[in-house]
Amino acid sequence: MAQTNNRFFDEAARLMNDAAVVAQGVRREFDTLFRHQAERILGDLDVVRRDEFEAVKEMARLAREENEALKARIAALEAKAETKPAETKFADAGPETGAPAQG
Repeated sequence: MAQTNNRFFDEAARLMNDAAVVAQGVRREFDTLFRHQAERILGDLDVVRRDEFEAVKEMARLAREENEALKARIAALEAKAETKPAETKFADAGPETGAPAQG
């Protein structure tokens, strides 16, 4: 009788083990199906992926930095132009009479 009980428990254990393997397979299949469905829905909504968002965010940061540098450069050039006397601004233009410039 001990042999019968062992066989019964062995079969029950094998059955439970097989059921666990099947359950894991079903879970994997469900996860895959859910992920594909979510990707399809998000694709239809034109949602941006994280890596694309980060790349554009970095490009915007660099553009802002460049813009600030250019603003500072323009301000410096304008300040420099305002400090020069009026005659030095137009000295290279030559006389207005049409005579050749001396120099």
